[in-house]
Order: sequence, then structure tokens, then C-alpha cells
Amino acid sequence: MDEFFMRLALEEARKAYSIGEVPVGAVIVHNEKVISNGCNMKETLKDPTDHAEIIAIRGASKYLGGWRLSGCIMYVTLEPCPMCIGAILNSRIDRLVIGTRDPKMGACGTLIDLTNNEKFNHNVNVSFGVLEKECSDIIKKFFHELRK
Repeated sequence: MDEFFMRLALEEARKAYSIGEVPVGAVIVHNEKVISNGCNMKETLKDPTDHAEIIAIRGASKYLGGWRLSGCIMYVTLEPCPMCIGAILNSRIDRLVIGTRDPKMGACGTLIDLTNNEKFNHNVNVSFGVLEKECSDIIKKFFHELRK
């Protein structure tokens, strides 16, 4: 099932790519059903908080009628940054499935690990590497083309 939902997150990343945004996509699943999705929109909306994860969390909260997203799984193509991990922890998402690591801002173990700090009142179960090559390739292609 992880690959199925990560493919949906990759579709979101492709949407971001098509509008000139860094191609990151996220979907949130509850009871094996996608309840929200998002792609990076910070350039389009001129808002530094409009990351794919934040947009997906807002949609899931609206769908479920509250800020607690217990029982939810987030699939995201790129390792979340500290801001997004803060939102994931605060929303009480149970599981986080990540496509590829982010060597510049990754806050799930690459640069820092905010996901399993015993001092926080919530932790999230993290899995890496689902469709890693595809998730990595779209990011690399985007930045390669941007540099041209």
C-alpha cells in the first residue's frame, strides 16, 4: 500500500513541477482512504509556509473537522523540514512515509531528527525510501533544469 499512496504523492509533486514550484507532494490517508493532498505552493502563493505537508494537513483537518489527525498516515516525496515536522507532530499524525532524504533541510534524521524526541508529547513513526529513486529523480531534474 505504501507504494500506491507514494505514487499519489508523486502526482502532487508533478503538479508542483508543472507550475515551477519545487516538486514536493504529500497525501494524507485515513482508514486507507486519501483525505487530503498538497503540493508546494510557496512561490505561487507568496507564502513561505505553503509547503506540500502544510497544505495537506490543513485539508485533512478540515475534512476530519479538527486539528488532531490521529490515525492518519502522511506520504511525502521529500523529507520534511523543521517547520513541517512541527506541524506533523502538532497534528498528531501517527505515521510518516518519506520518499527521499533532504540533505539541506531534512529534519527526520538527515540533518536533525525531530520525529522521535522523548521530550515531545508526540512522536511519529517514520519510514524512508518508498519509491526513493522516483522521488529523488524529480527533485534532481527540477534543479538541473533551473540551473540551465
